[in-house]
Amino acid sequence: MSKQAEFAVILKMNPMFAELGANELQRISNLCHTRQLAAGEMLFQKGDSGDALFGVRRGQIRIETGASDGSRLTLNFLGPSDLFGEVAVLDGQSRTADATAAEPTELFVLRREDFLAHLEREPRVAVKLIELLCQRIRWMSERMEESVLQPLPVRLARRLCALASDFGSEVHISQEQLGVFVGAARESVNRQLQQWRKDGILDLQRGRVLLLNMGKLTAVARNE
Repeated sequence: MSKQAEFAVILKMNPMFAELGANELQRISNLCHTRQLAAGEMLFQKGDSGDALFGVRRGQIRIETGASDGSRLTLNFLGPSDLFGEVAVLDGQSRTADATAAEPTELFVLRREDFLAHLEREPRVAVKLIELLCQRIRWMSERMEESVLQPLPVRLARRLCALASDFGSEVHISQEQLGVFVGAARESVNRQLQQWRKDGILDLQRGRVLLLNMGKLTAVARNE
């Protein structure tokens, strides 16, 4: 499979591009090129202009920002087949966080200028993207409302299940970072994790959460 075909598959998995059709996805993927990053190399910093969309071909990207005490907070981990920068490639606004390669990484890169030129040539695609973006806004609003209304154990379980689906049963994340994800204080997160530790759902190690019983954790995530 060519690199362009691989990128088309990644685009197909993303809600913003999923309904564009195989031929259109292939035309967009033909605009991409690849970029190599060494472990620890920065892709972009907070405040940089949003000049491209990225897809992870191999490796891992860490999205992080500075905390008020001067430490670093990891907001997300992105692995193979993950796509990021979809909004920036359209609006060109500045990046809201830093992106760094956690290990040797290869990225697909779709430059904003190339993508916008394509949309000018194919206005029907631009109209379709507007529809898809509106769907995404509605979906995100529903999830946000749901998240606010759900108790901490449910929010925390859902986040851990999502991380496990990407990175397996050993999740490298601090309790402070989990707190940022679910909108709760580290102390509250710690109390819940300690309870789950007693219940045999997980185990805790420095900077890691070992998920031992995904069945029980999934049940909590579903609020069962």
